[in-house]
Amino acid sequence: MINLRDKGAEAWAKWDRPRRVVFVIAAISIVASLPFAGNFSVSNILNTPVSSYADVLVYPVGMFVLMSLGLNIVVGKSGMLDLGYVAFFAIGAYSMGVLGTHTHLNMWEILPIGMGLAMIAGVLLGIPTLRLRGDYLAIVTMGFGEIVRITALNTNKIGGPNGIANVPNPPTVLGLHFNIMTPNSFFWLVLVLILLTIWMIRRLSVRRPGRAWEAIRQDEDAAELMGVPTLKYKIWAFVLGAGVGGAAGVVYASKTLFISPEAFTFNISVLILSCVVFGGIGNIWGVVLGGVFLAYLPERIRFVTNARQLVFGLTLVIIMNFRPDGILPRKKREKVLAPKGDSGEKNV
Repeated sequence: MINLRDKGAEAWAKWDRPRRVVFVIAAISIVASLPFAGNFSVSNILNTPVSSYADVLVYPVGMFVLMSLGLNIVVGKSGMLDLGYVAFFAIGAYSMGVLGTHTHLNMWEILPIGMGLAMIAGVLLGIPTLRLRGDYLAIVTMGFGEIVRITALNTNKIGGPNGIANVPNPPTVLGLHFNIMTPNSFFWLVLVLILLTIWMIRRLSVRRPGRAWEAIRQDEDAAELMGVPTLKYKIWAFVLGAGVGGAAGVVYASKTLFISPEAFTFNISVLILSCVVFGGIGNIWGVVLGGVFLAYLPERIRFVTNARQLVFGLTLVIIMNFRPDGILPRKKREKVLAPKGDSGEKNV
């Protein structure tokens, strides 16, 4: 798999811009046509036994990929362990639920608000806690996720344990209708958000924030000694990751039409983190692959009923034993060593 990845990267480097554009457009077109694949698959091999294949592509597959990319900014790029990422997902969903049912705002208008509230929560969490590291940071973020869920559970003004029903669908845009009968439109919406997130991450990775995150991930103390404002860039990572989670929450609420605190448990944070680790920490395409696999597999094997979680867990154990760095790990930098006895001087 590593050889295939390296060969692919080598071929990509040799291509000129027109070839790359054609390849990207073709790849996006293939992914955009996935909702129709369930109708033409041999023996319905892609169809899931409980939910429809098109619905599963939206949630959990599309949502897990989107949230995994957001969490990868924090965990993969900056090296911080976040176990409360579901909190930002919940904030976005409740923003849609409350504003969508109590105001005349539609989903398109609520989307930036939900992202903004999630990003503010990221700042409020990050400023006092990002001086912590490792297990301590993980415990604090896990607690934050539970605080958000329990607050929603005990606040009757936002539905309490009963949740919020009748969340409105997005209005029609560009000829696409958004309702329970048109999951394809939601899939294409999530796909656009995924592509925008990938574009953002790739642009930032080759600029100052990306270099700062890489330095923090490698050695935070050394980065700080070299003049990198570590707290500033760690907060930026938290804020950007929170914004992606908030966007996913807004779309999720408008798709399901109902939200409750039980939809935002600690298990979601663990699954999203598993997608990042399973696919390959720090590698965008590995994270995407991990999100697709870990979201789709449990839905596909629902016919196993009680043994489903056992099969799912056993699959993870086996694959992670063979691929401890993930299915598609990030490419490690190789040291360039001079040959033995070569002092750099010419022989006379």
